[in-house]
Amino acid sequence: MEKDILLEGLNFHYRESGSGYPVVLMHGWGCDLNIFAQLEDLLNRHFRVYNIDFPGFGKSQEPNAVWGTAEYEAHFKAFLKTALIENPILIGHSFGGRIAIRVAKDTPVRKMILMGSAGIKPQRSMQYYFKVYSFKLMKFFAQLPVIYSLFGKEMIENRRKKSGSADYRNASDTMRGILSKVVNEDLRHFMPQIKAPTLLIYGENDTATPVADGRLMEKLIPDAGLVVMKNAGHYVFLDQREQVHAIIDNFLSKEKQ
Repeated sequence: MEKDILLEGLNFHYRESGSGYPVVLMHGWGCDLNIFAQLEDLLNRHFRVYNIDFPGFGKSQEPNAVWGTAEYEAHFKAFLKTALIENPILIGHSFGGRIAIRVAKDTPVRKMILMGSAGIKPQRSMQYYFKVYSFKLMKFFAQLPVIYSLFGKEMIENRRKKSGSADYRNASDTMRGILSKVVNEDLRHFMPQIKAPTLLIYGENDTATPVADGRLMEKLIPDAGLVVMKNAGHYVFLDQREQVHAIIDNFLSKEKQ
């Protein structure tokens, strides 16, 4: 059942199906709840599944300010409270994994599954920082009143198209700000606080969130185990759907109803 609720002033969209122990599906950046359609169909045979659209994605309203993971965490916790969801199973991919990590650090969570999860700040090259700070310098001068009125806006957009990622280029100004903020947050200091048994699933060919991130999370989260899937990339749950579904089904066997 598709649902919309007003949550802290924003329209929040999610889909609820099945019955049993609560499972919340938390999609990655640039996606919406439909990315988990097949996993949802697997889980709702034995669980009450809440498949959400994060604010700014799918049918959920965009935040009215530049949020970081702390704001997304607070909003997600408000959803759990409003929907009367207690001690849930959290399943997060990429950006959704970031929020799951923050939630699980101090919220009772039955189990957690992180697939290609973000949360480890990547090592950056000098070339990366040169590109970032040269863009910021160009943006500063381009926004000076005289320059901006002539060609500043076009200059900024052309530079973004050449150097920004597809996610960045396709986002609104607010969501661009959010993306820039969240990708630079390092959440590893929260990981030792997580008490929930955690399953980490990574694709061996993932370049967005490499297996090395999963190995570090396995060390930092007290009760964690890592599975590396061959012939799979960032969307490991799509690349190796049957195998990932079988692993998840086994991990959650005790919670089935």
